[in-house]
Amino acid sequence: MKLLKIDLQFFNGEKTEKATPRKKQDVRKKGQVAKSADLNTAFNLIFVFISFLFIGGFLRDNLTSMFAYSFEHNLSTTLTEETIQQVFIEYTMRAVYIVGPVMLVSFIAGIFSNYLQVGFLFSTEAIGIKLERIDPIKGFKRIYSIRAIVELVKSLLKIMVVGGTAFFVIYYHWPEIVRLPLVSVPNSFQFIAKLTAQVGLYTAFSLLFVAILDYLYQRYDFEKNIRMSKQDLKDEHKKTEGDPLIKSKVKQKQKEMAMGRMMAEVPTADVIITNPTHYAIALKYDQSANDAPLVVAKGIDFIALKIKDIAKEHDIVTLENRLLARSLYHQVEIGTAIPEEFFQAVAEIIAYVYQLKGKK
Repeated sequence: MKLLKIDLQFFNGEKTEKATPRKKQDVRKKGQVAKSADLNTAFNLIFVFISFLFIGGFLRDNLTSMFAYSFEHNLSTTLTEETIQQVFIEYTMRAVYIVGPVMLVSFIAGIFSNYLQVGFLFSTEAIGIKLERIDPIKGFKRIYSIRAIVELVKSLLKIMVVGGTAFFVIYYHWPEIVRLPLVSVPNSFQFIAKLTAQVGLYTAFSLLFVAILDYLYQRYDFEKNIRMSKQDLKDEHKKTEGDPLIKSKVKQKQKEMAMGRMMAEVPTADVIITNPTHYAIALKYDQSANDAPLVVAKGIDFIALKIKDIAKEHDIVTLENRLLARSLYHQVEIGTAIPEEFFQAVAEIIAYVYQLKGKK
């Protein structure tokens, strides 16, 4: 029996169940999501090299303009204490014109690739300081783990795919590369720019293929790491639905409060209809406020006895009518008016009570 109990506890603690939506939401708030850094790199390269097709002329003009500025002003002779600030500002602005568009495209690509993978998410916990990250034992386990082997295989695959793609593109254009010394400088510059864009785009798309595989693995590994045990599911269910013990106590408290309010209404009743021992129904009729008598309290057994005791204390008339008491208890809720089918019987009782008290 002990062995069986230990085995059950072991299986309850083993993380074999898929993570619930609440668990996924909790780890997402902590910044833990399935994301591939290679996918960000691939999109970044694709966006940047595609942008070269549109802003290449602009970059070329600004780059040649900066070189021309250097030669025209002969900085080696004009650079003095008075002009150094002006020269620095001029070069900085020209560098911004050249690098700025590329940086902007890279920034947009980074936002797009991250949003494509994880959607909109802002969390400071992911960049927080965690002492376990510098634990040498855990670091040693990370080095010699399945994940480390996967990262090694992924790196080798990237080298083969990306390097092989770049090699074949260059090999395809090798005859033209060999003839570059015989070509004019503008044509050489144009060919090198075209070749650079082609190599960049082809390698970026080959890296995208590897990145998609990496993203699929990252999702698999993420889902595996956030798996839950059967005990975790039970604990989450308790948090979501509430602890049964606490819920029962809350219901008991609510029931006691409702009972207290009901008993407080008994002294306002005009008559108590009984079974005579098992049922008790307290009726109240206010002609100016209601068209029909209301059931202000009802109960069976102990509660019925309590209602009758309160009625006795406040000198409220108690009448026995077994059929009417049973019917009112089962068909009318507390605080609601009696149905039309009971008007005749209740009217006779109310009239009798008013007659006893000398009312009209």
